[in-house]
This record gives sequence, structure tokens and C-alpha cells, in this order.
Amino acid sequence: MRVAVIGVVGRLGRALVQALEDAPFTGPRGPIGWDQPEVELDALTADSIGVLLDRERPEAVIHTAAWTDVDGCARDPELAMRRNGTAVGELAVACAARGIDLIVVSTNEVFDGRRADGIAYLPEDPRNPINPYGAAKAEAERLAIAAYEAPGARGRLGIARTSWLYGPPGNDFPAKIARAALRARDAGTPLQVVADEIGVPTYTPDLAEAIVELLGADAVAPAGERWAIHHLVNGGRASRADWAREVLRVLGIDVPTVDVPASTWQRVSTPPLWGVLAPTPLPSGEPMRDWREAFAHAVPVLRRELGIG
Repeated sequence: MRVAVIGVVGRLGRALVQALEDAPFTGPRGPIGWDQPEVELDALTADSIGVLLDRERPEAVIHTAAWTDVDGCARDPELAMRRNGTAVGELAVACAARGIDLIVVSTNEVFDGRRADGIAYLPEDPRNPINPYGAAKAEAERLAIAAYEAPGARGRLGIARTSWLYGPPGNDFPAKIARAALRARDAGTPLQVVADEIGVPTYTPDLAEAIVELLGADAVAPAGERWAIHHLVNGGRASRADWAREVLRVLGIDVPTVDVPASTWQRVSTPPLWGVLAPTPLPSGEPMRDWREAFAHAVPVLRRELGIG
């Protein structure tokens, strides 16, 4: 199977290329990697991406490229919609016209995070984003589904929602919270950690393997269906404070922590406070591992990034 990955320089794109290189179904040539200038989100049209699709002739495309600066998206909602919303719709139209399977990576931020019943979001729950990043991602989902439901469309669409991604090349939440903890320790002050934002930390190599499993099992969408939504997250759930304290524990950074609400810091964007997704079954029947177990595998790289022996 010829698989193209859009966004190969990003956190998830890199992990996907590695996972696909190890997958037997991609063959000796491995995956096709696309990024700028081949795919320019600001100017992407069905015709422009169609030229690339016709030249490389992939059987499946995984779209991971996005403008992930949520505060930047809030400052420029129109650009956010173009990059994260309508560009995905154009890609979906081009793929569906050629019978190419497409997996679009989406986010928990398509939900408003206001539910207080402790129940994780299901794929069929209604989208109701509360910030421009989530709004653009929700529109991307809508446009992609419309493309694969259109008359004459071929191929299948998989929407892979996830949350709180971290992993190589670093500069992610664990790295940032560790650096903040080291500064607080040196200053002799406690570290403030957000206790009312709840989600599921998800390790990008694990997410990449889950997406590859969907492709390898021909399970982008159920047989006879045009599209499906998958929730691909590590097991369990945590507050930002829980995650921060786990980072400090495994790195051995001794600093007191103080729980504070997310409103302590004024941001341009409003994050959903409840971002827990209910995982959907993978073809193997095996769930993605618990987030703490996954994080343990990220620690050696994190130590090297921080210069902690």
C-alpha cells in the first residue's frame, strides 16, 4: 500500500513515518512524506493537491499538518479556518474523487468541555467548539465527511480525534512544565499547576501505531461505510496538575506544587476544561496503554532534552 503522510516534520508526522517504515504493508519503498512546499495549507485547493496525488498515486493519505498554535488561531480565526478547516475540505474532495482513503487527525477541542458529569465524549456526541482552533477542526471534519458522502465519491474517510499530544522532538508539555519546575525550585517558590483542566495525555508514537493499525487492518471505516470517527488516546485521564506531578516524580524534581484554576492565566484562546475522549476499539481489540505507562517510555528522551542525568 502506498501511503502518503502530510506534515512529516511535525510531532505526529515524524512518528507516523517511523511506524509506517516498520509496517509490512507499505512495502520496501516505505511511506511518501509531504510537507511544505509540496503542501501549502494557506493556498491548498482540490486542483493543486490533485496534481500531487496524480503524480505520486497514493492509496491512502494521512493528514497531520495543522496550525496548532491555539492562541495564534484565536488571534487570527480566518487564517485558522483556512489552514485547519477549508484546506482539509479541499484535500478530502481531491482524495474522494480519486478513490483514495483519507485519515484526518482531529482533536478533543471540537467539544466545548463544559460537561460536568464525568463521562468521556463519544464519537457521535455533537461538536460544539468554544475557540477558533476547535471551530476550524470541527469544520474540517464536516467538510471531509461531506466530500466522502458526495455523489460519485470513492474511498473511505477516517477521522482520528486525539488529545494532549506530546513526544519527540520535545518542547511539549512535559518539557515545558519541567523547565518551569526547575525555575521555581531555583527561585524557592512553589510551582502552580492547573487542576481544573482534565484530558488524556497521548504519546505520539502510540497514536501513530494506532493509526497504522487502522490502515493495516483495512479499518479506516467499517465495511460498506464511507466514513468513521475514531477516538485514539492513551488510557486513563488526568488533570494538567496530575500530569505535571508525574513529570516531576519521574524526573526527581523536588519542588512544591499548588493547584490553581486555568483562569489564573489570561489567554487569548479558551481551552475546554473537560477534554476526555472515550477510546474507540482498535482492530486488534487491544486498547492503547495507560498514559502513565506511555509517559515512562518518553522519559529518557526528555531527560536528554533537559540535560538531566
